Amino acid sequence: MKKTIAVLPGDGVGPEVTKEAVKVLKKVAEKFNHEFELKEERIGAIAIDQTGKPLPKATLKLCKSSDAILLGAVGDPKHDNPSLLIRPEQGLLKLRKSLELYANIRPIISFTGVSNPIFKPGFSQNIDFVIVRELTGGSYFGKPRGRKDNGQTAFETNIYSKEEIIRVTKVAFDLAKKRNKKVTLVDKANVLETSKLWREVVGEYVKDFPDIILEYMYADSAALNIIKKPKEFDVILTDNMFGDILSDEAAALTGSIGLLPSASIGKQVSLYEPIHGSFPKAKGTYTANPIATILSGALMLEYSFNLIEESRAVFIAVKKVLSEGLGTKDIQPANPLQTNTIGDKIVEFI
Repeated sequence: MKKTIAVLPGDGVGPEVTKEAVKVLKKVAEKFNHEFELKEERIGAIAIDQTGKPLPKATLKLCKSSDAILLGAVGDPKHDNPSLLIRPEQGLLKLRKSLELYANIRPIISFTGVSNPIFKPGFSQNIDFVIVRELTGGSYFGKPRGRKDNGQTAFETNIYSKEEIIRVTKVAFDLAKKRNKKVTLVDKANVLETSKLWREVVGEYVKDFPDIILEYMYADSAALNIIKKPKEFDVILTDNMFGDILSDEAAALTGSIGLLPSASIGKQVSLYEPIHGSFPKAKGTYTANPIATILSGALMLEYSFNLIEESRAVFIAVKKVLSEGLGTKDIQPANPLQTNTIGDKIVEFI
């Protein structure tokens, strides 16, 4: 198989963790007799510094012509001021909108060998659920938005259409059919009109799937139950804002946000990235955990290329590394390995 992959390392530790994911993808191509053409471009703060734009035309063009996209992270402290007209995050938001990356899939998986000091021993074992977040609608993109009353009043528009809800619901149900056949719709239907529409649309959709259990849960209750009863979830379906918040909360269950990958599914091309940020303080220290980015590459192999065996090989190698007590300082503070050493170990096990 021959595929073109757009690689967007981005900012902070993005280039360091992306380099390890590329290393793993090259090993997979070698072992399974594939050809992956990897083409690199800029996004985020580095793109602003070099071109004045967070998403240059060349980057968007490459992404549109590729079979999949691997992204590191965006963000830099010098661009953190919310009042700036041009910010790194705008590049990622524009990319999501331009490519219609409408569904964000975030697996929440606990790994053997990763201790989690936040919870009592054994609590975080065998956690395995998926959050499916709508990614191009809601208050993040709704218009009108802005300021009035001389800047003293701010407003956004939280807006969803039936079509937007149906297409991400299909992704969640397709996942549930392959898992434990349960979908939890998370919303605030007691106060939000958009949430009421979500319930109507998803409630109608489930009628065609009698083997799927659909439950409804308010976002505040979900925030509590993700921590208290994580093993009761299978697939969580929710909107853009709730998905953004709850998926980061759920990351605490795994012991490190550096272990969690994501897939953003689009109409023609999909994007794969770790859920962590650019962590600029760690830039150049090679202490960042590359596993989330490496597993994002594994999701790419499965979702975009339908290379199930190859994707499994990466997951198995990661599990082996972690089960042997190997890791960067976020999960193995007493005896940490560097970013590139973890990548080398995963390649070795593949």
